Amino acid sequence: MATQHTSSALPAPARSAPYPMAKPGYGKRSAPGQPERTPRDFGVLPVRERYVAAYVDHLPEGAAMSVKELAKQLPLYGQQAISSALTALSVAGHLRRVRCAVGAGDEMRWVFRTFWSRTAHDNEWWTTYLTTQNTKHAAAPDSAPPPPWVPDEEPPPPAPEDPGPEQGLEATAVPQQRSPVQAPDAEPESPAPDAAQAPATPRPSEAAPSPAYLALARLGREDRRLPLSADDCGALEPLAAEWLARGVSVDYLISALTAGLPAQVDSPLGFTRKRLTDKMPPRLHTSADSPPPGAPAPARRVLVECTDCGRPGQPEALPDGLCRPCRTTHQPNTDQTPIDPTEAADIKAHMNNLRELLKSV
Repeated sequence: MATQHTSSALPAPARSAPYPMAKPGYGKRSAPGQPERTPRDFGVLPVRERYVAAYVDHLPEGAAMSVKELAKQLPLYGQQAISSALTALSVAGHLRRVRCAVGAGDEMRWVFRTFWSRTAHDNEWWTTYLTTQNTKHAAAPDSAPPPPWVPDEEPPPPAPEDPGPEQGLEATAVPQQRSPVQAPDAEPESPAPDAAQAPATPRPSEAAPSPAYLALARLGREDRRLPLSADDCGALEPLAAEWLARGVSVDYLISALTAGLPAQVDSPLGFTRKRLTDKMPPRLHTSADSPPPGAPAPARRVLVECTDCGRPGQPEALPDGLCRPCRTTHQPNTDQTPIDPTEAADIKAHMNNLRELLKSV
């Protein structure tokens, strides 16, 4: 009979399998400025979303964030439930799925990342943050070496070993525009009358308006709740110019000022000034020079993906991380335009009139 020998040493604790990591450059990315974890995190979310959010929050940087991998690690819910929970977390402001272009030339490829925030943020915060990421990615190729297919510059021809005096002068002389030779006694020609009368610089009243002024003037056409007069545009021009100086475009400035407006704006000047002050984007410190005004806009290197269907788009075009069809499916009342207060009053008066007519019958 075999005798079992027992040992007094404690058995080694069972180690849980490490969570699968995504490929380098993919996976989870945490947003900056995260507070410390507390037991009250995600307390306002439903049970399923709170469970998934707490698990995702503890994942390391670069962890795989696909629905399939999360469903493997969370046995309580299947892939469909995990997908619905991620969509709800995107609407709540905790995550955004994006695709980023890395590399340059023939080596450029798209990587898929999921930005996560323990604190829920609104659409304006996510748009500003992702625009900052887009600017960083757009400036990165400037410092990268040129792709291999770009031909190198031709080296200058070698100088002769012992050039003659005439060759040396021709090699070092810089061609300049020659002026007509005048006789010693000849008087210098007087400038033309048109050139003498032309002003050196245009007067301030004739100067073209700045891009910041034109952006403010467009607000009333983009949304009739923000009509600004010429004096209002002049008063707000320094704040709008500060936005443009921080690296945002005119379209982004207009989108940030007109997004999420209330049904009625009593003071367009005060409302616009408050938004320009409170929503001031962060300053981007880049060494690359800004492109000239006439140059075409660079291609976006960060695109937001719809959390539900994966359709890519610009950050401002996918509020709540959802495209228009998916947002309409999850929130049927999203695309309904708000009723004008005057129209609501007319409808109420009309209904009261109909009730009085019915009483007399």
